[in-house]
Amino acid sequence: MKKHISIKEMIDQRQVKINNLNIKTFPFNFLQVNSYLLYDGTKEAVLIDAGNAGEQEDTILTDFIASEQLTLKYIISTHPHIDHVLGNSFCKAKYPKSQLLMHQEGMEIYKNSVAYCVAFGFDKSDFPAPDKFIKEGDIILYGNQQLEVIHTPGHCAGSVCLIDSTNNLVFVGDVLFDNGIGRTDLPTGNYNLLIHNITTKLFTLNDNMIVYTGHGFSTTIGKERISNSLD
Repeated sequence: MKKHISIKEMIDQRQVKINNLNIKTFPFNFLQVNSYLLYDGTKEAVLIDAGNAGEQEDTILTDFIASEQLTLKYIISTHPHIDHVLGNSFCKAKYPKSQLLMHQEGMEIYKNSVAYCVAFGFDKSDFPAPDKFIKEGDIILYGNQQLEVIHTPGHCAGSVCLIDSTNNLVFVGDVLFDNGIGRTDLPTGNYNLLIHNITTKLFTLNDNMIVYTGHGFSTTIGKERISNSLD
C-alpha cells in the first residue's frame, strides 16, 4: 500500500547545510513554488519567494522560524508572478521588521496581484509595497552571508537571480530549471531576452555552482550548460 506523505513530512525532508549556511525548502501552494529560507549560526534569515498561500502553510513556516529562533531580515521576491508573492502580506505582518525586496521593473505585474489572485483562485486581497528596490550588482547582507543580485528579465520583467559565491550556489526563480527554462508567453515575457540572460549571466558561472530553482529540484550550471536545450 502506498504511504501518503503529508505536506509537513515532505517539507521536513528538504533541508541541507552547505558550509555554515542552512537552506530550508518549503514547496508552497498548489503550484509548488520553492520558498527558500536561508540562515546561519547568527540566526539572521532571508526568505526567497514567499509562496505560502494559506493558514496551514503560514503555520508551517512560522513554526519552523520559531523553532530555530530565527530573525527574518529580508523577504526577497525573485519576480512578481503571483505564485511567488502570495506570502508577502502575511510575512510582512508577522515579521514587521523584515524588509520586502524586489526589482522595480516587476511592479507593473506586482501591482495587479489581487486580480491575478482572482484568476488563479487564491484568496488574497492585500499585497504590501516593497520596502526597497534591488538592482544589478546589489549585495544583500544577512548574518555572515551575502547574496549578489543579477538582473535577468525574460521570463517576466523584474526577474532577478541571487548569487552566493561563498557557498557556490545561485537562486534563479523561474529563469532556469533542471533541463528547462521559464515560460515566456505571459505578460512581459521575452524569449530572446531570457536566453541572452541565461547564456551571458548564468552559464558564465562555474560548472559546480548549485542552481536552486523556483519549482522542482536543484541542478548545476555545468549540467544545464551541457544538456539544457533552452526551449
